[in-house]
Amino acid sequence: MSRLEVNRSGEIEVFVRVVDLGGFSAAARAFKMTPSAVSKLVARLESRLGTRLINRSTRKLQLTAEGAAFHERGLRILEDMATAEREAASGAEPQGRLRINSNVPFGLHYLLPLLPGFLDRFPQIKVDVGLTDRVVDLIEERADVAIRSGPLRESRLIARKLGDSRLIVVASPDYLARHGEPRTLADLDRHNQLGFCFTRHIAGWPFVDGKGVSMTRNLNGNALVSDGEALRRLALSGLGLVRLSSFHITPDIKAGRLVPVLEKYNPGDIETMFAVYVGQGGHLPARVRAFLDYLSAQVRFPPIDA
Repeated sequence: MSRLEVNRSGEIEVFVRVVDLGGFSAAARAFKMTPSAVSKLVARLESRLGTRLINRSTRKLQLTAEGAAFHERGLRILEDMATAEREAASGAEPQGRLRINSNVPFGLHYLLPLLPGFLDRFPQIKVDVGLTDRVVDLIEERADVAIRSGPLRESRLIARKLGDSRLIVVASPDYLARHGEPRTLADLDRHNQLGFCFTRHIAGWPFVDGKGVSMTRNLNGNALVSDGEALRRLALSGLGLVRLSSFHITPDIKAGRLVPVLEKYNPGDIETMFAVYVGQGGHLPARVRAFLDYLSAQVRFPPIDA
């Protein structure tokens, strides 16, 4: 097999340039190659992948669904290669664009407040931050690091634990003054329980009854929302009961803005927060490693028994 046949990065670069410039001829001029040579490189890439990336039946270049996905990932690969070269040339000083995806509560209460210090410490890094409680695919979203909770579903991902947080049912003093505090699980039938509008691992709220038997109570509230911060704000407004992680609401509890309820029925389940990233043979770009180290050093969750 010749050097050209194993030059995968070169094939990817040619394909990406064909897409970005809108055709084989434009890419050929950029690489000082003939259009036929560029076309053969793309054809060889398609043959190796076993799928068509570009439809050639129209006068206008048209990507297949597989081609569009490969283009996005190819851009990421080329950017990582360029970053690696810059870092090596500059003594591995962390630099480049760092893409972070976080759930909304952690993003607002932990991630955003620590970014000024991180960027001051590493002035050559630029960050793109996305906040969503929807679980994202790191590759599809082109994220370097994602903040997630719960077990990992993908073996290609590596996780660094940030902390554990207990889940608590709370309500505002105003809501409890108007509706009374629930003392038993049966009391939940007359209370407004607010939840999420996306699929959860558990449909309702888990409890243990007076005999220590685990059970789940379905929600009967009049509002569902897309993220934990929205749920917290509804609770603060006095709309109903919510169940959230202690890392998110401990300041509200300490300030008296929210009050824990039904604690003797709390099963004590724990939500573990991770910083998740794609493992690539043990190598991490300096910008990613710097962020993970800084995040781990700065994040401190409330004690589990707080």
